[in-house]
Amino acid sequence: MTKMRLAVMGASGRMGKELTMAALNHPDTEIAGATEMPGSPAIGTDIGTLNNVPALGISVQEDPIDLFTKVDGILDFTSPAATLKFAELSAQARIVHVIGTTGFSPEDEEKLEAASRHARIIKAGNMSLGVNLLAALTKKVASTLDESFDIEIVEMHHKHKVDAPSGTSLMLGAAAAEGRNVGLEEKSVRVRDGLTGPRQDGDIGFATLRGGSVAGDHTIIFAGPGERIELTHKADDRGIFANGAVKAALWGQDKAPGLYSMADILSL
Repeated sequence: MTKMRLAVMGASGRMGKELTMAALNHPDTEIAGATEMPGSPAIGTDIGTLNNVPALGISVQEDPIDLFTKVDGILDFTSPAATLKFAELSAQARIVHVIGTTGFSPEDEEKLEAASRHARIIKAGNMSLGVNLLAALTKKVASTLDESFDIEIVEMHHKHKVDAPSGTSLMLGAAAAEGRNVGLEEKSVRVRDGLTGPRQDGDIGFATLRGGSVAGDHTIIFAGPGERIELTHKADDRGIFANGAVKAALWGQDKAPGLYSMADILSL
């Protein structure tokens, strides 16, 4: 069986290195390229050397354009601006584009939707099996309990994370909103400060914590009269996200162009 040729975008970052090792360690994939942003000291470095394994003869490059003609898919946990550019190239090359990037605007989402007419885009705020099962549970609980149960989502990540709430929190919030048959935008409460007044029934609140080296903790709280239900997922190792991304790429190989999620892969 021919291995799936993958390229890692943002190869020298924390997740870039995790993605590289996950692809190298999977029996059905191989690393065929890697990129970094202009000016990165990693440009020109062998991807193996960058990850403290034997050299692979593949250097990190700045220009991704020719790379898209040589690979079957890309693993992309970079930034919204970079991901949108990669999505255009993925559409032109008609390859698999796995997106773990978070922080997209509604306009960005529309551009990704347009690119998915030709590319096989698999996008998730979180690539772990556990978190996606958590989202399914959140939707079920939200649909079962009425608005007398207030929904709050609490998340904590390492101090280097640049967007808030996390993409996973928003994914969980969307699941809760879908369970309640409401729009997240109209019910989301992101900030509370000062004299806010009483909590409104039906709101979905978010609390964001940052510090240390936490890979990702998420708790959905359903607080009702006299009782409380809490669903929690704690990630101890970023490798779970990288492994999920590689599995997503393999799943997307024989699919039609479109915009998919981890829920599609897991048949949730």
